[in-house]
Amino acid sequence: RNIEYLHDVGLAAPHVVLAHCVWLDEAEMEILATTGTHVAHCPSSNLKLASGFARVPEMLERGISISLGADGAPCNNRLDMFTEMRTAALIQKALHGSRTLPALMVLRMSTIHGAKALGLENVIGSIEIGKQADLILLNLNSLHTTPQPEPISTVVYAAETSNVETVLINGRVILREGELLTMPEGLILSAAQQQAASLAKAIS
Repeated sequence: RNIEYLHDVGLAAPHVVLAHCVWLDEAEMEILATTGTHVAHCPSSNLKLASGFARVPEMLERGISISLGADGAPCNNRLDMFTEMRTAALIQKALHGSRTLPALMVLRMSTIHGAKALGLENVIGSIEIGKQADLILLNLNSLHTTPQPEPISTVVYAAETSNVETVLINGRVILREGELLTMPEGLILSAAQQQAASLAKAIS
């Protein structure tokens, strides 16, 4: 078993993040729990590749730290944390019932649990005095996010990237009113199209 082997060679530890972890057995989950190894759950990638369904509720019950990821672009064309939050929550509800994996837990998986996985929980991952100002400001005054009876539920189940208005990284404004300030977006898109065409020509 993969986790057992990684444990034998010293790669199950608090400084390790294992992606996917779809086909774990009881013994492997116990190893992750006792060693403090982190798991990056990538629900959309698992669906696209038909990899299976991670046993997220069982891992959480054992105290395993789970964060959210998207995997790479070939395995998930939409690298979008809002999609991952919504998908992660809905998958488990279909499998285990409507009360499984509530919105607050999913939001934590996408924020503070991700910081913990990187060993940065004292620096980022939550809004606290002394931490870096890594913030995303959302404008929820849109049709698909109205009404907003509960803000966390609205963010997890209804919000989209189009709701992101401002992004700050360590206090520096990277995106303002939907406009990227650090790079010429049009040139990047053009260069990406050119690189894709060159790659397609090279492998044809």
